[in-house]
Amino acid sequence: MNPSRNEKPLGKAKKTLQYFVPIFEWLPQYNFKIFRFDLLAGITITSLAIPQGISYAKLAEIPPIIGLYSSFVPALVYTIFGSSKHVAVGTVAACSLLIADIIGSKVSSTDDPTLYLHLVFTAAFITGVFQAALGFLRLGILVDFLSHSTITGFMGGTAIIICLQQLKGLLGMKHFTTKTDVVSVLHAVFENRHEWKWETAVVGMAFLVFLLFTRYLRQRNPKLFWVSAMAPMVVVILGCLLAYLTFDSKHSIQTVGHLHKGLNPISIKYLNFDTEYLPYTLKAGIITGIIALAEGIAIGRSFAIIKNEQVDGNKEMIAFGFMNIVGSFFSCYLTTGPFSKTAVNYNSGCKTAASNFVMAIGMMLTLLFLAPLFSYTPLVALSAIIMSAMLGLINYEEAYHLFKVDKFDFCICLAAFFGVAFITMDMGLMISVRIVYVRECLFALALLRALLYVARPAACKLGKLPDSTLYRDIEQYTEASSPPGILAIQLGSPIYYANGNYIRERILRWIRNDESISHANGKAVKHVLLDLTGVTSIDTTGIETLVEVLRMLEVEDIKMKIVNPRQEVLEKMMRSKFVDKIGKETIFLCMEDAVEASYDFSVLKEEQGREEQRSGVA
Repeated sequence: MNPSRNEKPLGKAKKTLQYFVPIFEWLPQYNFKIFRFDLLAGITITSLAIPQGISYAKLAEIPPIIGLYSSFVPALVYTIFGSSKHVAVGTVAACSLLIADIIGSKVSSTDDPTLYLHLVFTAAFITGVFQAALGFLRLGILVDFLSHSTITGFMGGTAIIICLQQLKGLLGMKHFTTKTDVVSVLHAVFENRHEWKWETAVVGMAFLVFLLFTRYLRQRNPKLFWVSAMAPMVVVILGCLLAYLTFDSKHSIQTVGHLHKGLNPISIKYLNFDTEYLPYTLKAGIITGIIALAEGIAIGRSFAIIKNEQVDGNKEMIAFGFMNIVGSFFSCYLTTGPFSKTAVNYNSGCKTAASNFVMAIGMMLTLLFLAPLFSYTPLVALSAIIMSAMLGLINYEEAYHLFKVDKFDFCICLAAFFGVAFITMDMGLMISVRIVYVRECLFALALLRALLYVARPAACKLGKLPDSTLYRDIEQYTEASSPPGILAIQLGSPIYYANGNYIRERILRWIRNDESISHANGKAVKHVLLDLTGVTSIDTTGIETLVEVLRMLEVEDIKMKIVNPRQEVLEKMMRSKFVDKIGKETIFLCMEDAVEASYDFSVLKEEQGREEQRSGVA
């Protein structure tokens, strides 16, 4: 009998509330010992949020104070609704530039800055509604269709054009292009070379070298993460002092201008749904919403895996959605979970989402008392901060890995990279996604059928038929029984980016269900056998899925074995070093061999345990 059917209505209501409002799940067990870690992490990410907020607002071509606002209210909302312990919310460079590119194509940020800003708020509201709707309807599958190779190429291309655009601030130029492709940006740089200032360039290069050096220190010694985290704030402070001292001289440096004190003003009345501008705000809201979800959820999951924890993608979508809806009402633009800030939050030892609450308090104090001090922040310092952050997004090693493992994934990566760099950001993304869709449509008559089949693939739990060596689906053959301590699973479709998350969660759910039954019988799950007979192909994301499952099982002291992988699948596993990770001895031709090997291993472990007990008694 299913115990959930006998659960009292109050218990169901409590679980529902905890699902949609995760703060009620961890707050009752919260104490000062945990708060000490969150306090340190919150202070650390606040020091990063201030320079990043000002810098990325500059990319979005909106007032710098909006960047500070966007790390206050959204952080409070995420503390309540966020399900990840490690995600630290804030603005991101790629989405900031994409917003400026799309909305700027209709309204100029210099000719009509008020209307432009109102459309940015409207795009953030549309993003929030879109993200929350995906979460409530459990349509995270749509985000999964932004493959790992697409994201790698998109981020790399975006980093290139953002770095080139920062040459304006690094060289002290006043006139520049509003276009984002490499050719137009380089043309603007050399066409206006008479505006270059060597003094500004020297200061900018000094700041950039300092930031890159602190990143190098962090890579050499991860314990020095705080040096890299504090470096942007140090650059801003030094830049403010330099700008203040040279303010009236002929060598003065351009600054961000006045920043007024005060908390976020209400902006709900400024949301603009005029049909003349709606296509642009819809386009900006939806495209940036998908990118923000893909980045934020992937980052949250990657850090959760390290701690052997789970992050529900649909709950995160709801949290990000509410965060952007409420933020658009209080003068904030799009926010998500940026990698740099989340990595600092994790390394600082955060324990819960309360670190975002600490950051929000820090930003509130900054807005109330310290904001005018940052008016002297030099544009060249912001350019150096942005360039140092963007250089970390160009992942050469991952591109080479894609080339070795899957040439088609590598082509998708190149399409996104060159499309973003030489056409436009949204066009580059669409080109790579369309290439992916062409590949999927080769295996299906319609996109809907491909989505349903590929994103929710057939998988079943296997059991052994009586008086035979055959293993079949236990739901179809009720007489089949699972060997004690062994969970045999058969996957019946390709494993790749669109279904990797589903397959991982499905495997882990089967393990949890089997463990609850096994503990009642006194027979815990010790071995998971994956039958890959029906897996005709696998991509890099699919291999990463298997690696994540392997890591989670190792934490629980559960062994994983692979049964009958096809030649193409096995070759990719070998090229990606997955075979080295799991061990050649764990790959079998048939299920019977894998089961026998598991039994032999279990018997050996039991005998070793008995020997240890005897020696202890002796």
